[in-house]
Amino acid sequence: MSYVEVEYRMSERHACRLLGLGRSTYRYRARQAERDITLRTRLKERAAKRMRFGYRRLTAMLVREGVLANHKRVYRLYREEGLAMRIRQRRRIRWSGGVVKPAASQRKERWSMDFGVIA
Repeated sequence: MSYVEVEYRMSERHACRLLGLGRSTYRYRARQAERDITLRTRLKERAAKRMRFGYRRLTAMLVREGVLANHKRVYRLYREEGLAMRIRQRRRIRWSGGVVKPAASQRKERWSMDFGVIA
């Protein structure tokens, strides 16, 4: 935008109209960064003390302290800082197969019932 103004010696109004850009959009300055810096430091401090806490519990802690913190904003900063909790692997019980019963060595040693359908 400033390139168009300088190179073609246009006014801001004329350059914005030429490019189809609103003047308020051109002049917009984000003020969120200052608030994010303080929240980011507080979040890192809390996460360092409580490593097993996720962003939801950290958000609740920050709100309790009086920090104006939206959960979506805290989540964004949490991910940007790389604070994601590690997902624990579940311990698996290994199945070694069923117990193999030895074959019957004599008559009437093993009894079983057949629950088949009689037609």
